[in-house]
Order: sequence, then C-alpha cells, then structure tokens
Amino acid sequence: MSEQKTIRFIITRQDTADSAPYDEEFEIAYRPNMNVISALMEIRRNPVNAKGEKTTPITWDMNCLEEVCGACSMNINGKPRQSCTALVDQLEQPIRLAPMSTFPVTRDLQVDRSRMFDSLKRVKAWVPIDGTYDLGPGPRMPERKRQWAYELSKCMTCGVCLEACPNVNSKSNFIGPQPLSQVRLFNAHPTGAMNRDERLETIMGEGGLANCGNSQNCVQSCPKGIPLTTSIAALNREATMQSFRNFFGSDHAVD
Repeated sequence: MSEQKTIRFIITRQDTADSAPYDEEFEIAYRPNMNVISALMEIRRNPVNAKGEKTTPITWDMNCLEEVCGACSMNINGKPRQSCTALVDQLEQPIRLAPMSTFPVTRDLQVDRSRMFDSLKRVKAWVPIDGTYDLGPGPRMPERKRQWAYELSKCMTCGVCLEACPNVNSKSNFIGPQPLSQVRLFNAHPTGAMNRDERLETIMGEGGLANCGNSQNCVQSCPKGIPLTTSIAALNREATMQSFRNFFGSDHAVD
C-alpha cells in the first residue's frame, strides 16, 4: 500500500497584536485541486501541528472565496496574493504563509487594513450626491472613457499592491497605488468630477504622488490586472496642470 501524499505548511503566527511572531509547521493529507483556503480550513478543523501537538486554530480573513472580496490576501511563498486562488498543486513545498507586513497584524494571518481605508476617505473615493430627493438620471459617461474606467472599478481593496510597493511601509505616509487609482476613477465620473480639484490637491500633498518611486511592483502583483501605473502617470499629468492653475489662477489656466 502506497504512502498517502501530504502537504507541508510553515505558517507565521502571532497570538495577539503585541506579541512576537513565530513559525509553526503543519502537515495535512493531500487532496487534488486544494487551494490554500481549503488547506487552512482543514488545519482549523483539526488544529494539530506537525509535531503532533494540539494548538490553537489559525485565524485569517476570508469571505467570497471567488477572488472578488479581496479579504483573504496574505503572503504565500513570499509573494502577496489571494489565498482563495492559490492552488496547492502549483506551489512549492513547504508552503510558507505569512501575514502582509504593510499592515498591523491582529492575529496570525489576519491584518488591520485601516491604513488603506483611511486613505480612501482622505481622497474622497466616492461620488457624493444629495440623496434626499430624486435627482433623475445622472449624466452618461462616454463609452471610450467608460471602458477604461471599468477596468479601474475592478479593484477589490485587497491591499496586495500596497504590500508589493516598496514605498508603502511603517516609515512612510505614502497612500499607495490603490487610493491613487481610485482618484482617477472617481475624477472620471461625470458627477464625481465635481470634487476633482479637491482630490488632486490631496494627492499633490504629503504622502501623495511625489512618494511614488515607479517600481511598478503594484501593477505586476495586482490580481485583477488593473493598470495602476497608467493611472499614476495620468494623475501626474493632471497634477501638473493643477499646479499651473494654482500658480496662474483659474482665469488664465489652459486645460
């Protein structure tokens, strides 16, 4: 009788937000077509490490399991990605799982992504409308603009691009590629454009466009293939024009 195939995991764990991280090894039975999430659920069902010791269940974030919500981001074999689409058969063993280092760890593989959501608030990444009465149909977006805006709207706020960006870290206040791309998206919206100048002024300030080092790690790591560097380049052009408007005054500015 042949020996049953197993999968080895080395998981970076942390009991509390303030405690020191440590590695714990697990071994589970192999099943075809397993992804990292299903493996983690198997470990959680029977939390016994590779030494045969009973341990605490692993904590991580997940929701849709279809690469739509962005919740299950983590570092897998050193690269930030979605664990729901990381197939065990395509990963080198032992499979090393660690939390994203850009965000504070809450416990195990679970992180606090408030930094990213606070940046979205800062740049007003929404379309503000008066919802107290029926405003009727809104203005239509030209089809050519809608096509590339749709690509930007695929963002699921997973945080992978911020994790991959060398300029987003605990010593930097750079808001990162994701909020910048959302500025371009909402400035392109006919109604959202009402706050265009305000958004541009925000990203022209501290922690904004000037902090981008153009490493292009973000666009290479984005699970949705969003053209983040294209957005940043477009925003740089808009910011330059905004600087001219600020210097010469709106009456003399040329768009």
